[in-house]
Amino acid sequence: MSTAAPAESGVPEPSGGTSGGPGGRQQGRLWRWVPLAPATLLLLLFLAGPIVYCIWIAFTNTQLTGSSTSEFVGFANFRRAFSDENFRNAVWLTLVFTIISSILGQNTLGLGLAGLMRTASRPVRTITGMLVIAAWVLPEVVAAFLLYAFFRREGSLNVILDWLHLPSQNWLFTLPILAVSFANVWRGTAFSMLIYSAALSEIPKEITEAAEVDGANGIRRTWYVTLPMIRRSIGTNLMLNTLSTLSVFGLIWAMTRGGPGNRSETLPVFMYDQAFLKSLMGYGTAVALLLLIVGALFSVVYLKLMKVEV
Repeated sequence: MSTAAPAESGVPEPSGGTSGGPGGRQQGRLWRWVPLAPATLLLLLFLAGPIVYCIWIAFTNTQLTGSSTSEFVGFANFRRAFSDENFRNAVWLTLVFTIISSILGQNTLGLGLAGLMRTASRPVRTITGMLVIAAWVLPEVVAAFLLYAFFRREGSLNVILDWLHLPSQNWLFTLPILAVSFANVWRGTAFSMLIYSAALSEIPKEITEAAEVDGANGIRRTWYVTLPMIRRSIGTNLMLNTLSTLSVFGLIWAMTRGGPGNRSETLPVFMYDQAFLKSLMGYGTAVALLLLIVGALFSVVYLKLMKVEV
C-alpha cells in the first residue's frame, strides 16, 4: 500500500534567521559591521576628530600665548599665507626638497640598487642590504646628527675632499637644502629598494630572456620590459615616498633648523615656527592644511598615472 505525499497547502513557510527576506539580509549586514565598530570609533575619535578641530582652528586667530580667546577670522590666515614671502619661499624649498630627495633620489637610487642586487653575488647583496636598511631603521634624530657630522665644516665629507685635494666648504651654510635632501636620500632609499626588489622578483624570467633573444640590450630591456611591468609599483612607491618626504621635519630641524636664515625652511619647519615658536596657532594650522592639500594633489596625480594603460 503506497502512501500519498502530503498535499501542498500553498502557504509560504516563515523565513527565519538571516537566510530569509529583506529584513533578515539587512540584519545580517548589520551584524557584519559589529566587529568593525571599535576600529571605526577609534578612527573617528583620534583621527577624524583632530582633523575637524584643526580645520576649525585654521579659520580662527588662536594663539598659544597672549589672548586666551579666539575669534573666527574666515580665510584671513590663508590670504596671509599667500601674501607671505616666507611662505612662498617655504613652498619652493618644499618642492625642491621633494623632487631631489624623493622623486629623483630615493626612487631612482632604490630602483638601481634593486636591479643591481638581482645580479650581484650573495655576499654583496647581504652587505649592501645591511648598510642600506641600517640607515632606514635609525631614528630620525640619530640619522640627522650623523649627517650633520658628515656635512659640517669640520666633517667627514670635507676631510675626504681635502685628502683628494678638492675644494671644500661648509655645506650646511652654502647649500643647506641640498645637504638635507641628500641626507633624506641616504636615510629613505631602503624603502624604495625593498619595494622594487619585490616587484622585480615577480617578473617572469621567460619574458626577460625572450627580450634578450630578440636582441634587446640592457637599457632597452629596462625601458620596454621591466619598467612597464612594474609601473604600478613605481606609482605606489612614488606616492608613499612623496607623502613621507613632504612631512619630513625632524631631519631638517636637527641639521639646520631651517637655516641659515630660511634657506632650508620647508613647509613643516615653517609651520612649526609659526605655530609653536611665534605662537600663531591659527596661522600655523592653516599652513598645515595647505600642506595637506599639496599632498592630496600629489596623490591624485599618481593615482591618475597608475590608471593609464601602458
